[in-house]
Amino acid sequence: PGSGPRVSDDMTVEVALSLMAGARVDHLVLCDGDEQRTGLVTLAGLAVLRDSAAYTDRLRLRDVV
Repeated sequence: PGSGPRVSDDMTVEVALSLMAGARVDHLVLCDGDEQRTGLVTLAGLAVLRDSAAYTDRLRLRDVV
């Protein structure tokens, strides 16, 4: 899965989960401010994170990669 919707790595986990649900995708490609790919997050990975004690609604994607 190297392709898919590209999003900014400063997006919150909560917004990313909502976007994935709306777009019906199971992963997102993360990009920095220069549009360079910085990583990939999966729906399953974010769901586990969301259910953990470390989760807050301010957590950004760049903090979990």
